[in-house]
Amino acid sequence: MATFWSKQYGREDRDPKRGFRFKITFEGLNDGEIVWFAKKVGKPGFSITEVGHSYLNHKFYFPGRVEWEPISMTLVDPVSPGAVAQTNALVVSSGYQVPGSATDLQTISKGKSNASIGNIQIDQIDADGAVVESWSLKNVFVKSLKFGELAYESDELIEIELELRYDWAVCEIGDDVDGARQLADQQGVDPKTFYSNN
Repeated sequence: MATFWSKQYGREDRDPKRGFRFKITFEGLNDGEIVWFAKKVGKPGFSITEVGHSYLNHKFYFPGRVEWEPISMTLVDPVSPGAVAQTNALVVSSGYQVPGSATDLQTISKGKSNASIGNIQIDQIDADGAVVESWSLKNVFVKSLKFGELAYESDELIEIELELRYDWAVCEIGDDVDGARQLADQQGVDPKTFYSNN
């Protein structure tokens, strides 16, 4: 069997997934359009907790809960659109307000955060721009926000760092990409969609 590192490539052959081929759609940040000023983003991931049981001099482990890990996103601040203004607006729309009077009782809520951020989708694409893998984050809120740093010695572009917390992410595999072969024969199981509750 030919592998991608040993075969002779033709025009119809596809590269392995590449780190620079991606696009981000972020409803609350850029009116649902592609965030062209994104520099990098982490892909979703999770860990599974465990519980141990000791018996004599043995230890046995059992799987517990799935805990999805936060992701980081780095944006360049292009001035137009103003990424600092847009990211600040996400936090304000989530319900945050600075201390004022004792009657200012509004606080951040998950519902307001999710409504202000909207859907975030991370698509990996191939050389022709077709989606080969897609992740859609569910119930997202901003966990941390850093607006970069300034230095007289630097001529780098200013970067904004976002850390995003979410409850889970739906993974969809592209039309022209192999699905999970071990699931293909199971009735009622989609071998190309994972972690969806639809």
